[in-house]
Amino acid sequence: MSEDNSAQEVGPGSTAPEPAKSGGKPPMSKERKQQARRRVLRTILLTGGVLGAAISGYLPLAYAQKQRLRPPGALDEKDFLSSCIKCGQCVQVCPVQAIKLADLVDGFGVGVPYIDARAQACDFSCDAVQCILACPTGSLTYHKPEFLPVRPGAALAAKPILIAKEKDPEPTLNMHERIGVARLTRPESCLAIQGKGFKGQARGPNFKGEMRYMDVDRWKPIKIADHPYDVPECDLCVRECPIKGAISIETVFAPNGTQRKSPVVHEPCVGCGVCEMICPVEPAAIEIVSREVWRS
Repeated sequence: MSEDNSAQEVGPGSTAPEPAKSGGKPPMSKERKQQARRRVLRTILLTGGVLGAAISGYLPLAYAQKQRLRPPGALDEKDFLSSCIKCGQCVQVCPVQAIKLADLVDGFGVGVPYIDARAQACDFSCDAVQCILACPTGSLTYHKPEFLPVRPGAALAAKPILIAKEKDPEPTLNMHERIGVARLTRPESCLAIQGKGFKGQARGPNFKGEMRYMDVDRWKPIKIADHPYDVPECDLCVRECPIKGAISIETVFAPNGTQRKSPVVHEPCVGCGVCEMICPVEPAAIEIVSREVWRS
């Protein structure tokens, strides 16, 4: 009988070896598969955690670059952030709830009061500017200390006259600096420039913003949605501005030489934001530029 060196005899009680799979690697056990799966999941979770931490650290820095509109009488931004103790007193006394407290995405400004004029502007319904009176630290103040300079253009030429109090013995607001300036940022969408009127609720039936109307009650703000308009030529920003002489509709010349009417902002503008809130187009044609100064 010929002898085959490549074959092995299988004796009694012994088992034949399994044929090797392609690649020569033994099959992975169930336990090792579970371990490998856990390692992959752990890697994914750790990577997601690192990315999440990076993003959460970046967002406050990114949002911190966005200038917030501060309440009336606010110090310059650095002084305001360093002196405000985030007590929320100004929020509690605002009659139209215009003042909000910044959340986590505001970075170093978390918990600091600000105004979102498009959602709810300061219409000076409190007359005496109650937020300034309520501030315990001087972050909001009528008079800056002498060691804090006033930025050129931030000072008002005169105390602003409140239209709601124009016939009162003392019609002015005790403000010396503006918190911003209104700018016609989207003239192409302005209804006045287009020569169009407006009829209906300025911001729609679901808008919750409030404002006081002289023809309703100069002391009690009501919902803007409850006060519809019907004007042949839109002038809502001028009509509802609470400060005398801050904005008007003027005849201006377009680049092509034609005449048209347009809102024009004047020096008494304090940056309250009523014009931005009441603008009926979306997004607003006129906006408040926070901490902007007057440039003649």
